[in-house]
Amino acid sequence: MKQVSLKTKKKAAFASELRKVKKYRALVLMALPGLLYLLINNYLPMFGIVIAFKDINFAKGIMGSDWIGFKNFEYLFKTTDAYIITRNTLLYNITFILLNTGIALALAIMLNEIRKRFLSRLYQTLILLPFLISMVIVGYLVLGFLDVENGFMNKTLLPTMGLDPISWYSETKYWPWILTLVSVWKGVGNLCIIYLAAIIGIDNEYYEAATIDGANRWQQITKITLPLVSPVITIMTLLAIGRIFYSDFGLFFQVPLNTGALMPVTNTIDTYVYRALINLGDIGMSSAAGLYQAFVGFILVILSNAVVRKYNKDNALF
Repeated sequence: MKQVSLKTKKKAAFASELRKVKKYRALVLMALPGLLYLLINNYLPMFGIVIAFKDINFAKGIMGSDWIGFKNFEYLFKTTDAYIITRNTLLYNITFILLNTGIALALAIMLNEIRKRFLSRLYQTLILLPFLISMVIVGYLVLGFLDVENGFMNKTLLPTMGLDPISWYSETKYWPWILTLVSVWKGVGNLCIIYLAAIIGIDNEYYEAATIDGANRWQQITKITLPLVSPVITIMTLLAIGRIFYSDFGLFFQVPLNTGALMPVTNTIDTYVYRALINLGDIGMSSAAGLYQAFVGFILVILSNAVVRKYNKDNALF
């Protein structure tokens, strides 16, 4: 009887789900292209994880290549550059997360205070525009500023200030600041629009009630805007933490123009793996590095989400 009732429950549950699909078939059809893209772009490539544990031989194929366990990972961890690339990747990403979040939030609040619709749209466009520019173009824009002979800094600005020209592409001490400035300039616009959308979605009745109670604009921002936008801030920060072991390849490769003298401060895990792949052609090592980055990012997201969930379940991702 128990088996029969269990089968009956399963059939009833399946029939119920089938009815839901039929009822919302239009929405299901609309979601299919996105689901197919997700399957092809995100899930099918996961088969490549096996490459990280094999000595790839193209004559034998992926499945026929020899299994070598964690030897591909040893290359990444035993190299003398392991500390440098890990340090650069982590410190740059932590800096980017803090600065981008703070500046984007401040800009979103200021844009929300602009009452003229034309000016608000204009400023939003100008702030978002750098995000849409290719990093290759950004690299040449930076070169236009920092070129030793014809750059704006050496030819115009520094002589005006009575300073000697600087060989920007051979001095490592300037590049942590340059890369941070470029990253903020290019990436803060996208984050700003997301926060602005969250702020616009706040009910005006909160602000009207606060105004009646005598709260000024600063008090309204700190007591209403920031608490109500905090779930979006938390989610965006958690997503950024998930990619903390990744780096913007274009930023660290194209902007410094792959200059060898700058590698101590511009070399990250992604650029190091790319150079190793170009020089050695070792696909297994590259796959191992990618798996290592994804695994660490996954663990960090789980831990960060657990911390957020402990203090405020509503702000957690899951």
